[in-house]
Amino acid sequence: MGFRLSKIYTRTGDSGETGLADGRRVPKDHPRIEAMGEVDSLNSQLGLLLAELAEQEAMWPGLSELIEVLAPCQHRLFDLGGELAMPEYKALAQPEISRLEAAIDLWNEELGPLENFILPGGSRLVAQAHLCRSLARSAERRCQQLSAVEPLEGVGLAYLNRLSDLLFVAARLIGRRQNIQEILWQAASKPDA
Repeated sequence: MGFRLSKIYTRTGDSGETGLADGRRVPKDHPRIEAMGEVDSLNSQLGLLLAELAEQEAMWPGLSELIEVLAPCQHRLFDLGGELAMPEYKALAQPEISRLEAAIDLWNEELGPLENFILPGGSRLVAQAHLCRSLARSAERRCQQLSAVEPLEGVGLAYLNRLSDLLFVAARLIGRRQNIQEILWQAASKPDA
């Protein structure tokens, strides 16, 4: 594969526009650019989660399974970014969604049903997984906003939805594998009438 970037700065975006892979120039706050940015933010935070999982897997060997399932998601998010940058390009397919669903089902069997609302936290890894989950939801919303203006084809929206579900279950599984109790939500006391 040849060089993708021969020059990091081009000065072509200094006026508030950026170029898409199909040659169009759009404002940097265009819904397509917003969607691409949210997917990129998610991918960056997922990279941090994976790095922290790798650092901790010697102490908690059960974390290696999470790395195996989540690592390909970074590549698929990059594929989704490509689809957003090049609307004619399609890289994601239904089998990838099925892969996420299989992992969700397997991990949920180990976890059992969720009986209470839980809060992000308990350990840095659990909190980071929840941060990734919330960013997946944000990326999904940005892609949905784009789709309302320029309809998206393919499975990108479904992929983001399923990925956020996977990250929620991953956060719970990380806590279980680290022997950390989930932080249960405690409702505020009822105000006096």
